[in-house]
Amino acid sequence: MQNLIGEDKKMETMGNLLILFTASLCLYLFVALLNVFYKYWWIPHRVQFIMNSQGIRGPPYEFIHGNNKEAAQMLMEASTKPMALTHDIFPRVLPYGYSWINKYGSTFLSWNGIRAQLQITDPELVKEVLKNSDKAFRKPKALYFFDKLLGDGLASTEREKWARQRKLANYAFHGESLKNMTPAVVASVETMLEKWKSKEGKEIEVFQEFRLLTSEVISRTAFGSSYLEGLMKLSVIAGRNILKAKIPIISKFWKSADEIESERIAKMIHDSVMRIVKKREERVVNGEADNFGRDFLGLLVNAYHEADQKNRLSIQDLVDECKTFYLAGQETVNSLLAWATLLLAIHTDWQDKARAEVIEVFGNQNPDSEGMAKLKTWRDKRSRKRSPIRKTCPAYSFRGRHANHSTSP
Repeated sequence: MQNLIGEDKKMETMGNLLILFTASLCLYLFVALLNVFYKYWWIPHRVQFIMNSQGIRGPPYEFIHGNNKEAAQMLMEASTKPMALTHDIFPRVLPYGYSWINKYGSTFLSWNGIRAQLQITDPELVKEVLKNSDKAFRKPKALYFFDKLLGDGLASTEREKWARQRKLANYAFHGESLKNMTPAVVASVETMLEKWKSKEGKEIEVFQEFRLLTSEVISRTAFGSSYLEGLMKLSVIAGRNILKAKIPIISKFWKSADEIESERIAKMIHDSVMRIVKKREERVVNGEADNFGRDFLGLLVNAYHEADQKNRLSIQDLVDECKTFYLAGQETVNSLLAWATLLLAIHTDWQDKARAEVIEVFGNQNPDSEGMAKLKTWRDKRSRKRSPIRKTCPAYSFRGRHANHSTSP
């Protein structure tokens, strides 16, 4: 009899525990769903209502995705259409921005997932935000994949840390330092042109060629080694996820294949930079060199060993600065060279002018910094309005800022 009573008590206790567990789970799910409703529905619609009441419209918010699905669809459609040789590339590169500006005006509200974005194109407003005199606008926190790509380098950091890192960059890339880089740049270009000679009469993909060129130049002049392949993979991953929204709750417990791959590549890049740093440290310790190098990486390693803790770079800061400058420098110069080559191919009269001037200044000699200062075809202010190289596409930049507080009176 006592055994039966004991069993009943055990069953009752287990039943109570099961009820408690079930109730706790239901409460957790209820709170989680309430949080999802608040973050993914209530806040976006409230923000949209407030902005509409102030006369600022924009594409309607879509649950979870914001405007990302619509933007991705526009990008896909634009990329499938043929494009004429024209400077009007805005509708092709950012079709959603072009469409929304025409539909909602120069200032409008858009949504990157649940993140509201007030898009402004008025130069005076842009100037006011970037001036940031009352410190109301800070740089936004980087999205997951861009954080892996750039880290907390000069492009994303602020205030004292930004000033310290900017000082290092200014010292590494001031006029005299750039002059000293000229021989390395010339050597890299000569290597590329020699390779091109073997492809005479054949079509060359210059964008890819310039990517290799800029990678080699940066390796020679700023770092002395290349980890571009990993950065390019991260760049591709970040690009294909820029318009993807994370699924609520599930994304906290489950990582996508791209997230796993980006973490692997980020660790590989970190290890690659550390191997370069270790080699330079070993050379100084062994007496093979009296400093860590005069290039940008050398300055970063010096800052990493700085005695003053306030001015010392952490190892993660060092790695992030390498990633920022390698990627930013390589991508911008690569695009500029490809764009200039395209324009010169279209406008052969300016191609002839530029070629004649180079021959006049340098003859059969390699370019040098003194001679390059004499080139006027691209530098002469009187030629800017006529030269196709001086033309630019319409300005529409994702130079984001995050409002710390309400800036209304």
